Amino acid sequence: MRLTLRRPDDWHLHLRDGAMLKGVLPETARHFARAIIMPNLVPPVVRGADALGYRDRILSALPKGMAFTPLMTLYLTEETDPEDVATAHADGLITAVKLYPAGATTNSASGVRDFDKVRGVLEKMAEIGLPLCFHGEVTTPEVDIFDREAVFIDTVLDPLRRATPGLRVTMEHITTKDAVDYVTGADGHIGATITTHHLMINRNHMLVGGIRPHYYCLPVVKRASHQAALRAAAISGNPRFFLGTDSAPHTDDNKETSCGCAGVFSASNTMACLAHVFEEEGALDKLEGFASLHGPAHYGLEPNEGTITLERSDDPVPYPAKIETGAGPVTLFDPGHPLHWRVLD
Repeated sequence: MRLTLRRPDDWHLHLRDGAMLKGVLPETARHFARAIIMPNLVPPVVRGADALGYRDRILSALPKGMAFTPLMTLYLTEETDPEDVATAHADGLITAVKLYPAGATTNSASGVRDFDKVRGVLEKMAEIGLPLCFHGEVTTPEVDIFDREAVFIDTVLDPLRRATPGLRVTMEHITTKDAVDYVTGADGHIGATITTHHLMINRNHMLVGGIRPHYYCLPVVKRASHQAALRAAAISGNPRFFLGTDSAPHTDDNKETSCGCAGVFSASNTMACLAHVFEEEGALDKLEGFASLHGPAHYGLEPNEGTITLERSDDPVPYPAKIETGAGPVTLFDPGHPLHWRVLD
């Protein structure tokens, strides 16, 4: 069986920097034409000049013969200058701005604590049509980690959208039925990315029979009922839902430790995993929309002209357990069962 799609894009990607960037970038560029690049470096990408420098480093690390366009973002802080954001957008340098609630995930300490302090930036973004990407969790200690996305929708996202009419919003890496229902029923410009791993695993996979650190991510995987809601959204054909892998490399020594880093690296086998999911759901005809069409439409871009072809074989397709980088080995997402799909060269 073969399936040809418009070349997909990844609307949520971590590439890191330096030796790690050089090691993982080819894994994305092999299959994806474009990707929204996360700005949570140390120090973060907060100004247009920072985004320009980071884009140059990404393009310099791209192997010869590979075609890939990094879509840059700025890291929203309480000191972000609305005019700097507007200039970077007007120059075609950035595609979105990323909002991390302070302390929500990896390298988010510089994120937003007081949303009133970013009101001017958000109003400018609404005026110029620049999308805001959310890491959608509250960080209040008393809120259970499995409830933080739902609480964020009620206490932060919905009030912020009501206060800033016209703001284009991407709710990234949604993990709950609450988020699916909110995005489906919302008015205005809102979309949501869904990761590969949240479609394939739930919290039982991470915790039953022993803790699996390479399944630990933020937002953390939830109940099987939430996983089912994400699958239903992904295969629905609703253009508000599209692929954002949140592929996030950490070296094994930083994952396999008493306080392991949050992040799942899935760039190398995402398309095989997605084909598996959509085949299981009897919805292979919806895969192109989810992976290749809905994201560009949300961001006001044209779909890619090129194509990729996926092939299903009777025998399992071998994927490497790890990707070797100059920063150290990075474990590839293992869905826990054989994959029978691969992208043809």
